[in-house]
Amino acid sequence: MPRPSDINANGHIFGGWVLSQMDIAGGIVAARRAAGQVATVAIDAMEFIEPILLHDLISVYANIEKIGTSSMKIRIEVIATRDGGKTHKKVTGAIFTFVAIDEHGRPRAVDAAYNTSRNV
Repeated sequence: MPRPSDINANGHIFGGWVLSQMDIAGGIVAARRAAGQVATVAIDAMEFIEPILLHDLISVYANIEKIGTSSMKIRIEVIATRDGGKTHKKVTGAIFTFVAIDEHGRPRAVDAAYNTSRNV
């Protein structure tokens, strides 16, 4: 849930705050799939559909769309719940690209032995 310090001059939540929440959620999904550390390398098609308001409760959903040799594309959507849970609005979405990295911060192969039937 955003806090009063996350509000911009228009009374809406800063886009950067939302972006950081999306990056955290996507990073969790990507790190689980890669069985190790990942780094965000790109954000594609970011669209702010509606503003997030101060008292909104947001939910961030992240799903793997594509897996390459060392990278993963994760679709991330943010839903705002308003009016005491009566209203649900998609407020933003994007595709984030994460790269699996080794202990030296260099790209490595995504763990091919990962059980893809596991729910991440």
